[in-house]
Amino acid sequence: MSTEGGTRSNGLSPQQGRFSNIGWQHTSIFVFKLEFKECFSLYDKKQKGKINASDLITVMRCLGTSPTPGEVERHLQGHKIDRKAELDFSTFLTIMYRQMQQEDPEKEILAALAMTDKQKKGFITASELRAKLTRLGEKLSEDEVDDLLRDANIAPNGMVKYEEFIHTITRPVAD
Repeated sequence: MSTEGGTRSNGLSPQQGRFSNIGWQHTSIFVFKLEFKECFSLYDKKQKGKINASDLITVMRCLGTSPTPGEVERHLQGHKIDRKAELDFSTFLTIMYRQMQQEDPEKEILAALAMTDKQKKGFITASELRAKLTRLGEKLSEDEVDDLLRDANIAPNGMVKYEEFIHTITRPVAD
């Protein structure tokens, strides 16, 4: 399979095709595991291959997941680990895998925007979208929102089809 200009012969970047090409999937898993190990090691204060269960939520969030305290507690209970105990890297990998499987940022954002769509037509005003992006959750700067809205296909009446917008901003970026 050729990789001219950063794309594969199937027209996908490595990120877009990572689950359709078994070789890339293994590479991707390896890269994740290295990144996870590096972050895990930063919290392995005694250098014994274990982290404190109380640090689990911090380590998981450092690696891009968004577990709630309740989710972390359920992960620990599932492995019969007390909040004051330690967990090894293998257990941590299992927990991260399960957390990543249950998180779907596109679905979560869509659900949040759908709640503001009183007419249930799939549209939100650009100004309302801007307000949500700068005031809720992980607040974005005005410049960051400007960059996102530049790609947003804003209709002449100021409306944005939010499902299309969310799909655009959450798709993998080509190398």
